Amino acid sequence: MEKGTLKRSDEFHSAVLLPQKEIMSFNEAVRYLDVSKSFLYKLTSTNKISFSKPNNKLIYFLRLDLDNWMLQNRNESIGVLQEDLTNYLNRNGHS
Repeated sequence: MEKGTLKRSDEFHSAVLLPQKEIMSFNEAVRYLDVSKSFLYKLTSTNKISFSKPNNKLIYFLRLDLDNWMLQNRNESIGVLQEDLTNYLNRNGHS
């Protein structure tokens, strides 16, 4: 198989197949999160991301945990904040 074909296969795997998996290996999680292996090891060693380590060997992740980690510390846009404020004021009788 040619080098270009292998790269396209990896890109297909990362873009299409990984988001469909519920459980990912360490290397799959690296590709899914688009981070370095050392960064993901640091997250696991400091317990900043949830993971499983059956038999104290390989590391696995739930896709939901990876998604939740990526979405932590979310910053809302000004438009969303203004809408939330308007809704709050309307619910509490302020016009």
